[in-house]
Parts: sequence; C-alpha cells; structure tokens
Amino acid sequence: MKPQLANRVHTLSPSTTLAITAKAKELKQQGIDVIGLGAGEPDYNTPQNILDAALKSMNEGHTKYTPAGGLPALKKAIIDKLKRDQELKYEPSEILVGIGAKHVLYTLFQVLLNEQDEVIIPIPYWVSYPEQVKLAGGVPVYIEGTAEQQYKVSPQQIQEVITDKTRAIILNSPSNPSGMLYTEEELKDIAAICKEANIWIISDEIYEKLIYGDAKHVSIAQISDDAKERTLVINGVSKSHSMTGWRIGYAAGNKEVITAMTDLASHSTSNPVTTSQYAAIEAYNGPQDAVEEMRAAFESRLEIIYPKVVAIPGFKVLKPQGAFYLLPDVSEAARKTGYENVDAFVNALLTEANVAVIPGSGFGAPSTIRLSYATSLDLLEAAVSRIDSFVKSKWQEDLL
Repeated sequence: MKPQLANRVHTLSPSTTLAITAKAKELKQQGIDVIGLGAGEPDYNTPQNILDAALKSMNEGHTKYTPAGGLPALKKAIIDKLKRDQELKYEPSEILVGIGAKHVLYTLFQVLLNEQDEVIIPIPYWVSYPEQVKLAGGVPVYIEGTAEQQYKVSPQQIQEVITDKTRAIILNSPSNPSGMLYTEEELKDIAAICKEANIWIISDEIYEKLIYGDAKHVSIAQISDDAKERTLVINGVSKSHSMTGWRIGYAAGNKEVITAMTDLASHSTSNPVTTSQYAAIEAYNGPQDAVEEMRAAFESRLEIIYPKVVAIPGFKVLKPQGAFYLLPDVSEAARKTGYENVDAFVNALLTEANVAVIPGSGFGAPSTIRLSYATSLDLLEAAVSRIDSFVKSKWQEDLL
C-alpha cells in the first residue's frame, strides 16, 4: 500500500548535507580513509563541570517532568547571561527553553506564520530556515548577500522585497555557513527598516561566543527598545559549550509570542530534557574557561588553515569573523577541473580525494562549498593538502 502523505511533506527539499554525510560514512565502512570537514559541532567533549552537574541532578532525583517552557532556574540563568553579555533585560515570561535552537525556531515559525506569510531569508542561509518556514505554511523570500558584500544583505535589498505579506526577517550573526558578522551600524539600519515595515526580527545568535580578531558580536535586540520588542533572540548551549547532543536552546522576546510557543511546546514535547536543563544551568552559571579555550583553539586553526585554502587554485574565500566554517567560492576550480557544477566537484572530492565537504547548494550558494575547521589541525592540514593536490592534478591548463 502506498501511503498518502500530507502535502506539507512534499514541500521539503532533500538535505545535501545528510546525503554527503551518509556517503562519507559508507566509504569509511568500506575501509577508505575519508576526512570529513562537514562537522557542525565542536570537536571537544562537554566541559567536565557540566557533566558533573548533570550526574548530580540525576543522583538527586531530578528526572521527572519540568514546566513546558523550562525550569525556572534555567530561565534565570539565561536572563542573567543576556544581562551579563548583551545588557538585555528579560522577565521569565519572555523566555522559552526548548529542545535545541532548531526546535525552538520550528516552534516559533509555527506560532508566528499563517498560510502564505512571507519570511525574508538572506543567502547564504542555514539549511533548515526555508524548510521550517514552508512547514509552517509560510513562503521564503530570498535576498542574496554576495561575496562582495561579505555575504551580508543591505537595508535596500530588504526594503525592496517587503510586501504586505512580510512577517519577519531572519538574521544569523555570526553566520552559518559564512562566518560573517553584522556590525552595529548595519544592524541599526536593518532595525530601522523593520520598524518602518512593522515586521518581526528573528536573530539566530547560536555562534555568538565564537568570534575572532577585532570583530564584536552585537545583538540587534540591543539597538533600541523597538528593536528589542520586535526581536526574537534564538540561542543555546550547543556551540558555545560543546553541548550539541544535549539539545537545549532558547528564545527570548515578546511575552505573547513566548506564551504561544510555550503552549505549543506543552502539546508537542512536554518539556526539554530534565537532565540537560540542569547541565545548561551549570553551563551558564559555572566557569567559562572552557568556552574561551575552544574559541581560542578555533581561531588558531583558522589562522593556520585559511592561507592554505586561499592558495588552492580556483578557490576564493573570505576570512570569517566567527563560527567555525570557511565558505570558499570554488566555481572556477570546478570548471577548470572539468566538472559541470560544484555539486559534481564535491562528489569527486569525496570519491577520489577522500575528503567530505558540504556543497553550498544546500545553503542557497551553489558556487561555494562549506569547510568546517571544527576538527583537529592534523586532519585539517591533511584534508586541505588532498584538495590542493586533487585540483592541481586535474587543472586543465598550465598553472605556472
């Protein structure tokens, strides 16, 4: 019997990320030495003090249901963190704790969007934004931030696509996949456009703690009282504290929106995992040395690996200001090595050079690939050397 699936399922696009990951795993199982640069998570274990706090909570019997929107103690820890880091003041009624930032975003779109409501999504984007908007009945409206614009969009671009159906814009700073940051001045201009159009701002700040050089993270909610009122800040402990598997994220913002999200969560998830919540309390309230240690390690890797990637023929790449990704434009390399597009080039890198990278088509940027430097320096250097040798061996003209 062929199942009759809901129409909403047919709107989803297959994940190129998962396809490459699955193929890389298959090759590894065959004994092939594949180096994966697709990781979207730190290559560190969760800090010991957080592990200890989780175990302590279980031993003390904290293994039952909690409030749907999160433990009061965790909400307070989040409120304290936002006051400490961004000088933003929130009440417990303005905080929702969810099962990872991804599910918090999903819940937000479900309560915010009606059929055919439009959400502005800058390109390049994180792969789940468009799919979650579509699942909520909304319509993604794309605007491209080119390499010349440092993969960021301008206020004019935003203004040009706003209609009476526009409900929100998504900002991701630092960005996955580009690693670029919006400056305070850029955020002021964007906040002014959103105020004039009376639209929501969804600010994904999950990579906020991974900032390099002289760059500074600014939340658009800091810009003004109006910006704060219309902004839903999305964040969590996954990247900052190497807790991707613990699945704790949060939303901070308008009380009515947060209440609606909490009501929906009460019927869909009951509550975030209890043990993970106690771990997250320690993550925010405990020492932050491990956070800085990871940040410094990623920055050190970036300084070493970036010039090596720049030197690969046909690779054009901006130096990221945050996160742990490089997003080189490899369209010239793909063309000069005889491949019809970057996706084919990525497949050849995997099967011939045994390096797994993520094609930029999944991020709306088909001329690029995403390389994660959330892996050991030895593996990074080996992978880049393989890519360099692969490109030079197939280049269809004299490189000298």
